[in-house]
Amino acid sequence: MCRGWRSRRTKPVVQFNREQTISVAVLCLLLLVCAFAAGLSLQGRSEAAYELAERREALSHLAARARVGTDARARTTTAAPAAAFLDAGTAGLAAAQLQSYLSQVAASQQAIVISYGVEPARREDSSDSIRVQATLEVSQKSVQGLLYKLESATPYVFVDSLAVQTPSTTGGRGAQDANLRLTLSLRALWRRGSA
Repeated sequence: MCRGWRSRRTKPVVQFNREQTISVAVLCLLLLVCAFAAGLSLQGRSEAAYELAERREALSHLAARARVGTDARARTTTAAPAAAFLDAGTAGLAAAQLQSYLSQVAASQQAIVISYGVEPARREDSSDSIRVQATLEVSQKSVQGLLYKLESATPYVFVDSLAVQTPSTTGGRGAQDANLRLTLSLRALWRRGSA
């Protein structure tokens, strides 16, 4: 009877063999790696959310500054000076003033006004636009100066189109100082005045 008797109070100790021990260790290591990966993923997501919040805040500051800048520019826009417009009582008088101005600029650049004519207003033009077409003879060296003076001084004159006709080279002059024939389509703005 003594051989088969066991005490109920002592529990048998579970002993693992080598394969089971390795399997439990690998399982614990796998759980540890998964926990570490989940922690890294949460940390990365937290950092991305923080960076997104910073960028949104920076964007809102830039948008606010842009609105302030746009509002300030809208308040500080100035009208063109009176000299920028042709001051005439009618469109015909404004066209005559533009012809006089063109003649002065051409003379300052040693150019000759061959012909000058008023063009009809186009559909897209405002009622205060004057369009003219002029043909000039000018040296190659003076073309740039002529166009610059036309578009940079007052009254404001806009060159809408430019056609250049080269001379025939039968004369004795060199190609450098030969005169060109320019056909300019010009537009200027005028204000009804007392002139």
